[in-house]
Amino acid sequence: MAEGDTWINAVLGAVVNIIAGSFIPLGPLVGGAISGYLQGGDRGDGLRVGALAGLIALVPIFLLFSLLWSVAFGFMMTGPGMGIPGTAGGLGFVVLVFGFMFALIYVVGLSALGGYLGNYIKQDTDVDI
Repeated sequence: MAEGDTWINAVLGAVVNIIAGSFIPLGPLVGGAISGYLQGGDRGDGLRVGALAGLIALVPIFLLFSLLWSVAFGFMMTGPGMGIPGTAGGLGFVVLVFGFMFALIYVVGLSALGGYLGNYIKQDTDVDI
């Protein structure tokens, strides 16, 4: 992992995002910090690689949302009454969209902030990891 290997550092940060985010509050911050620390360069590079790590980590979250939505939709279609009333279907879609938007802001935003902080730790402190 040489300094400046953006895609490798982003993938490593995304893996840490997924693992740490599953059991640590504010876990995407840790993944972004690792990718920003490994990236080096200036603050913009750390911010960019952190955001990229968040976007990569968002792929499994999107797949999980899609799976949950399809399972919930399947249960609604096979339950008593056989079908979704228009309001319930529309409300479910709105909840899905807002849930995905929250996940996008949470994961990508915290990863970008972590990338900035990881770059700060590497460049401006005496901490050597």
